[in-house]
Amino acid sequence: MQCEGTIMNLRINRGLLSRLNPMYLVGITLFAAVLFLAEFWPVPAVRAQDSRTLAERLGYAPDAKLLIVHADDLAVAHSVDAASTKALETGSVSSASIMVPCPWLTEIAGYAQQHPQADLGLHLTLTSEWAVYRWGPVAPREQVMSLIGRDGYLFPTESVAAKTISPREAEIEVRAQIERARALGINPTHLDSHMGTLFQTKELFAVLLRAGRDYKLPVLVSKDFARGGLFTGGLGAGDIMIDSVVTITPTVSPEHWAEFYVNAIKSLKPGVTEMIIHLAYDDEEMRAVTVNHPDWGAAWRQRDFDFFTGDQCRKLLEENHIKLITWREIGKLIQK
Repeated sequence: MQCEGTIMNLRINRGLLSRLNPMYLVGITLFAAVLFLAEFWPVPAVRAQDSRTLAERLGYAPDAKLLIVHADDLAVAHSVDAASTKALETGSVSSASIMVPCPWLTEIAGYAQQHPQADLGLHLTLTSEWAVYRWGPVAPREQVMSLIGRDGYLFPTESVAAKTISPREAEIEVRAQIERARALGINPTHLDSHMGTLFQTKELFAVLLRAGRDYKLPVLVSKDFARGGLFTGGLGAGDIMIDSVVTITPTVSPEHWAEFYVNAIKSLKPGVTEMIIHLAYDDEEMRAVTVNHPDWGAAWRQRDFDFFTGDQCRKLLEENHIKLITWREIGKLIQK
C-alpha cells in the first residue's frame, strides 16, 4: 500500500533523519499520519437524496391524500380569533396562522399558550388592506421606512408593497414579527405570507426562505407555485415543498360556495395539499373591519366557517379517505 511504503521509507535512514531540522521532521511525520488515516479510516458514504414523496417521508402511503385545512388572519379581530379557534377545536380545520402586527395579537397569544399543541404559524404581514382598519410595522419605524406609506401604515396591496419596499428592510420586519410572536409565548409551526407579498419578487421570496431556514420552520411553498413560475430555483435540499394549494376566489358566487369546496375535496389528489380558508363571524365587528370590501369580508368568512365546521365537510373527508395533517408534522422533518 502507498501508506505502508511511505512509512517504511521514513525508517530507512535514521542517521539521515537525525540530521534533519526538527520542524521538518514533524511535518514529515504529520504527512505520514494523514496518509495512514486516508488509507484506513472509514469514510462515511455520501447520503443519497431522498427520493420518497413528502407523504412517504411523513410516514404515509404513496397514494395517501393528506390535507391541511388552514385558517388565515388570526389576530386581525376578535371575530376572526373566536371563529378560528372554534373551528380548530370542533371543526375540520387543522392549522392556522397569525398576523403579528394586528391589534388582537395578545388574545391569540393567550390561546397559543393555553393550547401548546395547536398548529399555529405566522402569516408574515407586509400589507394593511382594509379601508379604515389599518396597522403598521412591528420593527422600529426608522429601520423599515420603505414599508410605510404616506398615511403611516403598511401599504394596502401586495403589488405596491413589492415595488416599494426594500428587501433588506422587509427582512428586518419579518424577523421582528417572528421574535415578537416568540416573546409572547407563540411557538410558530410554519411561515407563510399575507396576501402573498413575499412571493412577488425573487428578493422577497429569498427573505421568506432565509427566515424559514434560520428559525428551522417550514415555509408554504408548493409545486403549484413552481409550475406558476415562482422563484423556486432558490430552494435547497433541506427545503420542503408541498404538492398543491387550493383556495376559493371572488369568482365563486355565494350560492355556489359549498359546491366549490365539495368538488375540491372530491377531486383531491394523492400528496399533501393545503386548503386556505378565512374564518370569522358575520357580526358587527367584522363588518366594520371589512367595510366596502366584500371579498374576504364578513359574509365570506361566515360561509367558510359554516362549511368547515359542518357535518357535510366531515363526512366528505371520511368518504374520500382524506387524512387531516398539520404543519407541525411537516416541521419535524426539518428539525431532524
